[in-house]
Amino acid sequence: MSEYEDLVAKILEQKADLNRESLNELVKEKKATVGKGYLQDKGALYLIATDLGISLGEPSNDGISIKDIFSGAKDVSLETRVLNVAKPRQFSRKDGSEFLLRTMTVYDNGGTVSVKLWDEKANLPGIENLKPGDLVRIVKAYVKSDLSGAPTINIGSGSSIEPSDSQSDIRGIDSMSVDVGTIKQHEDKDLVVTGAVDGPIGTINFTNSKGQPGKGLKMRLKGNDESFMRVVVWGQDETNLPPVISHGSVAKLIGVRTKESNQGGLELHGNEGTAIHVDGSHDVQPITARIISVSKTNAGKRMILCADAKKSMIKIGDDSNITEQFMPGDVIECMPSRVYGNSITLDSNSFARKVEDSSLPNNSDLRTMISEINTSHESCCIEAIILRVPDIRSIQTKSGESIDLAEMLVEDESGEIWVKGWRNQAQLIGSCSQGEIVFITDVGARAGLEGRIELSLGPFAAITKKS
Repeated sequence: MSEYEDLVAKILEQKADLNRESLNELVKEKKATVGKGYLQDKGALYLIATDLGISLGEPSNDGISIKDIFSGAKDVSLETRVLNVAKPRQFSRKDGSEFLLRTMTVYDNGGTVSVKLWDEKANLPGIENLKPGDLVRIVKAYVKSDLSGAPTINIGSGSSIEPSDSQSDIRGIDSMSVDVGTIKQHEDKDLVVTGAVDGPIGTINFTNSKGQPGKGLKMRLKGNDESFMRVVVWGQDETNLPPVISHGSVAKLIGVRTKESNQGGLELHGNEGTAIHVDGSHDVQPITARIISVSKTNAGKRMILCADAKKSMIKIGDDSNITEQFMPGDVIECMPSRVYGNSITLDSNSFARKVEDSSLPNNSDLRTMISEINTSHESCCIEAIILRVPDIRSIQTKSGESIDLAEMLVEDESGEIWVKGWRNQAQLIGSCSQGEIVFITDVGARAGLEGRIELSLGPFAAITKKS
């Protein structure tokens, strides 16, 4: 007899007015109203027994699997593999006392579960050395529900988690990996995702709802089907990556979830515990390119768009303003601190100097005719006349945020196209007038309404008015 059937028999034996059919209905109801998709049949039986005032004795929680655990279980022991491990964090209680908490996620063939390690358990010997896929044994833990109702394993004073060298049939990390282009489902969690790095990688800074500063690592991954997905890993930055990542390098993100973006579609979100593996190197080489345009962020950081000898666009973020003396048209040679595809970062450890090289392309060499633009143009330059007075208006996102959107219709000798700018870029368009001839840098093409191609200003965009 299975453990589940044994529990059913104990309940029916002690509750004479309850039959098997009624008990099955209670199990379904309990899973639907309390478990929120996490509670399994056996766990539901324990909760039902408590409701009915029935004693089932201490459950045998040694050697169970993740799908069998339930909130309220004690002395739980199970063997799992590590999905990811976060660093310990210090918190304060209401009484002012402090405590340590480390979170990690583990998995077996039946699912995943979050694990919390409290106080001294947050720094158990060897915990820092655990890697995704490592086999571990959790000993005498207890289970509580988190805010979403999901069961969470807790490692307290009488519990432990330790590496295991036993043989196991729990699948490895690689077998869990999925291509980013195959992800279609909303609200998936604890995913292992691979894709090609496409476009710039950078750090975003923000202030959370408590007024505390935060950061996040943003990138974009391309799937085997050529589709793209935006990625944000909260609580991490570029320091977790190698300094040189070429365009198309393969990235593996361990422990991410899907989320619908404010603009529609899916994004991947990670956290401090997300493991990021990217093919890269530490061999940084000097770069020579001509400056096409220069802009600044609200914080005063210089954003420089350049072109190399192959007419490839290079985007330089100058964190230390070491390029302050350089202007559009200058040829710059620099030793960056980081190179992510065509995205380059200069900091206080970098050097930059002006050189002479007439072979590098000028603005006129980089111009793309409007009739030639298609959705493969991620960052191009156009020269055109403004046909209509630019329009700027406020748009409210799904999250309730109000952002500026500006658009204008432009034309060159080959055709016309709409150009849009969001947030700070909206002000660039708003400063333009009907009839002006402008040279616009860092515009990316995408399919708009009715399949027509439209352009959006990128973060390195600049608009130069020609007399």
